[in-house]
This record gives sequence, structure tokens and C-alpha cells, in this order.
Amino acid sequence: MPAAELLQTLQSRYGAREFALGVEVGPEALLACLRTLRDDYGYNFYMAASATDRQEAFEVVHGLRNIASAEEIFVKVAVPRERPEIESVTAVFAGAEWHEREVMDLFGILFRSHPDPRRILLPDEYQGHPLRKDFAMDRPWGYRPPNPKEE
Repeated sequence: MPAAELLQTLQSRYGAREFALGVEVGPEALLACLRTLRDDYGYNFYMAASATDRQEAFEVVHGLRNIASAEEIFVKVAVPRERPEIESVTAVFAGAEWHEREVMDLFGILFRSHPDPRRILLPDEYQGHPLRKDFAMDRPWGYRPPNPKEE
């Protein structure tokens, strides 16, 4: 839960809305919000990115940690289903690179300005994004490593 002063700053500057683990901002405010958290409040460690497939939109969540105080905050942003793309945060936190690639691979959310937008978990020729709710479960998931016990 962010401190009251931090929450008030993010609300007034970026229209942030509080949720259980942090704040939600609009896509246009994401990079500025993350820079403020890094530069003004010491959230200097990028922990993770994840996404959720909601009925109305995808939600992308970026987790940050202030190493000195051990405080954590999560910044959530909604990404429209009809055009699932958002700006990459790698210009603010280089550590986001692989995390965003994983979200892209599994959810199909594109990160504009990403330095290396290749798939990271599935082969390039794989069709679809397995963590989307509309992913057909009756088809193979693609690459499976060989099992020495089956040979």
C-alpha cells in the first residue's frame, strides 16, 4: 500500500487510482509515473511485469521496489483488447525487457519502443497467445522439450 503522500502526488500528477497493491494509471501517464517513482521516491528496482486478461481490457502490472526501504508498489495500466499495445517501460527500467517479452509472448500485448520484441518462451512460428482467455485449449501448445523417459 503506497504511503498517503506518494498516493496524493500520483493522483494529482497522473490521475492515479489506488488499488490493493499500488496504483492504476492511464497508458499516457505510465512512463512519467514510473520515472517519478524511480527518481523522486527511490523505487529503483524493477521486479516484474505481468498481465491479466479481463473481459473489457488487458491489465499490465509493473512491480517496483525501493531497495533502501524494502517497500514495493505495483503500477497497473489497462490496455484495450481491440488494439493491445502500450509503450515499453525499458527506457525507464532496463530490467523490464525480458518481462515485457514474456507478456508479449503469452498475451499478445505489443510494447512500442521495445529494444528486442521477439518471442521469449514459444517458437516464432507458434500461432496464438496461450494466456488469453480466447485461446483454444483443444490444440497443442507448441514446443515441448523432448522427454528422455519417452525415448
